[in-house]
Amino acid sequence: MSAPLRMPMPLRVPELAPSLGRLIVPRRQSEPWVPMDDVREELATAVLELGGAGRAAAAREDWAAVLEATGRAAWRRAWEHAVRRVADRVAERVDAEIAAAAARVRMPRHSWRRRLLAPGERRAVVARLAAGGGPFVTATDEMTVAAEALRGASVIEKDAHARWQDALRAVARRLEAAWLALEAEVEEERHRWAPEIEDAGQWRPSLVPIVVLWLPVATALILLGLVLGGYLPAPAWLAKLLHF
Repeated sequence: MSAPLRMPMPLRVPELAPSLGRLIVPRRQSEPWVPMDDVREELATAVLELGGAGRAAAAREDWAAVLEATGRAAWRRAWEHAVRRVADRVAERVDAEIAAAAARVRMPRHSWRRRLLAPGERRAVVARLAAGGGPFVTATDEMTVAAEALRGASVIEKDAHARWQDALRAVARRLEAAWLALEAEVEEERHRWAPEIEDAGQWRPSLVPIVVLWLPVATALILLGLVLGGYLPAPAWLAKLLHF
């Protein structure tokens, strides 16, 4: 007896824009510490484009291409690129404020350059900004599971298709939350580096070189004055030199 004919499930990529929320239409009470709107718009555009690529593949009935275009790698690539761009701007802003504070107090170049963010500190900024994306990463894993269950599903297995669509929308919502967490972390970075910037602005030249150089000279001048004034006996070499 032959196996029943299985017609593949026609995939429909849902509209993702409504699930992106404030990633598309931000609502803020104040401007962020570093400019991020272009990065936010680029991230939202990347998501809309992956949805469009998925719909184009669905129109060709290329199910593998649909799942690849909307898959975990595409979402994470867009998110990680956005995190790196914002982290670079945070690091550049910190370095610029340290340099400006140092310039105001005339700190030597070699001194203030040592205060700039080291590569390890820059990597730490990236890690902190990305930390809010944990639920987003989990959602992409759950979407991958739903996509795997969808492979080979027939037209009668509509629940699998609905779960995959719901998983896609959930990833978009978690991406919005991840971005809002990133914006909050940028403000935390501002507070985290404020003491470093303030310390650079409070720098003062060390008095040690002045003391080391001028104390012997001052002592010698005082002793000479006491000798010339007759308060101290002149050393033999000085008496001979001055014909005392």
